[in-house]
Amino acid sequence: MKRFWLEAALAAALGALLPWILFSLTDPAVQGALSAQSEGTSQPAATRQEIVKVRVLLPDGQAQEMDLEDYLVGVVLGEMPADFELEALKAQSVVARTFALRAQEQNSKHPGMVCTDAACCQAYCAPADYLAQGGEESAVEKATAAVQATWGQVLCYQGELIEATYFSCSGGRTEDALAVWGADVPYLRSTDSPGEEGAAHYTDQVFFTPEEFSQALGGLTGSPETWFGAVSYTAGGGVEEMAIGGRTYRGTELRRLLGLRSTAFTVEAGAAGIWITTHGFGHRVGMSQYGADAMAAAGADYASILAHYYQGTTLETRKA
Repeated sequence: MKRFWLEAALAAALGALLPWILFSLTDPAVQGALSAQSEGTSQPAATRQEIVKVRVLLPDGQAQEMDLEDYLVGVVLGEMPADFELEALKAQSVVARTFALRAQEQNSKHPGMVCTDAACCQAYCAPADYLAQGGEESAVEKATAAVQATWGQVLCYQGELIEATYFSCSGGRTEDALAVWGADVPYLRSTDSPGEEGAAHYTDQVFFTPEEFSQALGGLTGSPETWFGAVSYTAGGGVEEMAIGGRTYRGTELRRLLGLRSTAFTVEAGAAGIWITTHGFGHRVGMSQYGADAMAAAGADYASILAHYYQGTTLETRKA
């Protein structure tokens, strides 16, 4: 008898639960949750629905709309060596994301878009192209992991996206934006960047004959030993102004006219010609990529790296 009543109770309970189970299995919200669990993705549930698009201007002049996070994998592959520390790649992901979103909003060169020219916007190498050029699958996986680990994160100053400039190597110290572009940007200040000695262009030397140097500057008279006068330097160790042949040049102007790797340089002149030794590679404003790798190798995480090179900024998550 007890068994009969027990079986009857179980049957009644199942009868009440069965309609609810069938409804749940057909409910889209439940199906979505089950699907997300089966995918096993590490992307947060809240951000899986926040797909941000970016318009990319390709070398052939065509614009292509891409998912921002997919685009960033190509930027990391194009901008930073694959053997850099993962935390450095994460820092690169954040600054590249910030740069792309701000450029899409404010870029006057190609409004609403970001291009793939490293000299203008950011380098980009699609994973398929990277592999076709001899790159390793592990590098693509590492770049993807760096982007996914920082999903949606950007740098802001007083609630606005920053001008997230970066470059290869500073030569030991970054530069003020004011010294390079003439604009005082509170989060783009000169700061130390140790550990870059292994960078490919930590120092470089270039030689000019007297004729080559004179021609580059529009014509000089006299011997090279008499051309150079007073020189002043910026907070970041770059040449601020240098007197040459009776005229005063800004360091940024000399870098352009002479094709130098940076404005941090010294000059030696003799009868045979002029030797110029440069320190660092790039405009030297913002984050040094080799400096970021050195910080990461010393144990710093990507948030600490970003706080060092962009002082006073905050790390925020930007949704669509």
